[in-house]
Amino acid sequence: MTLGGFLRRAERMYGEKGAALGQIATEARDEALYLILFSLGLPLDSDAAVLQRRLTAAESGAVEGVLRRRLVDRVPAAYITGEAWLGGLRFKVDERVLIPRSYFVEILPGQVDPWLGRPGRVASVADVCTGSGCLAVLLARHFRAARVDGIDLSAGALEVAAANVRRHRLSGRIRLLESDLFASVPARRYDVILSNPPYEPSAHVDALPEEFRREPRMALDGGPDGLDLIRRLVRQSAARLKPGGILMIEVGGGRAAFEAEFGHLEPHWFHTQDGSDCVCLVQAARLAGRQARARS
Repeated sequence: MTLGGFLRRAERMYGEKGAALGQIATEARDEALYLILFSLGLPLDSDAAVLQRRLTAAESGAVEGVLRRRLVDRVPAAYITGEAWLGGLRFKVDERVLIPRSYFVEILPGQVDPWLGRPGRVASVADVCTGSGCLAVLLARHFRAARVDGIDLSAGALEVAAANVRRHRLSGRIRLLESDLFASVPARRYDVILSNPPYEPSAHVDALPEEFRREPRMALDGGPDGLDLIRRLVRQSAARLKPGGILMIEVGGGRAAFEAEFGHLEPHWFHTQDGSDCVCLVQAARLAGRQARARS
């Protein structure tokens, strides 16, 4: 069979098996082609001529084995290959971390800097719930003069993050800290605090497809209404931001719940290509005002 023949067969299997998508690709063809090329050790940017390549018996067996793990055992593709891509960069991943995916990858390049006055002078950034460290790396590459703290409660996740920091040669600028939000982080104020925290309501996590339930629950489950960690992060960030600093949080489907509780902070919602607009920015002055009212 040709590689193209295997690809058509794999597409049918995705439909027959009801495979869930969205962790690394939204189309069955794209994910299947990625897995086939990976199985054969072929470049991911191979041109269309590769579809005419005839597979040996050993190669066919390797592809079938990978498709079995993905479609029968329901192992996420990124955990099979041990890698995922975000913002054009490759990251190591395994079962200790959420598979990298975040709206920040489309927001950082053009929508954030206007809120910072002089973005070139951003000196300190925190990535809270850093997981694989992918956003910490993107932040360090965007804010070239900044030192970045990647913070996570999971020691296993921080081991994966450390590998990614080394891979992208940013060990001199990214510090990884094991902490429950800011609880164990040394006293420091930041120009930017960013977080893609667990924001799914617990009941929603229970109902996720098996592929998504293979990811660490602590990286997904935001409590009964999805805001458990977000509430604490908003409260703690007031004392952690510099004057003029910003807090950015991705909240997924929790925008309405966030607005109901924190609308008085006048959050700005960034535009996303799919129209979900589920990442907000809150200015330090708004948080400071909230903290002052709480004390009075």
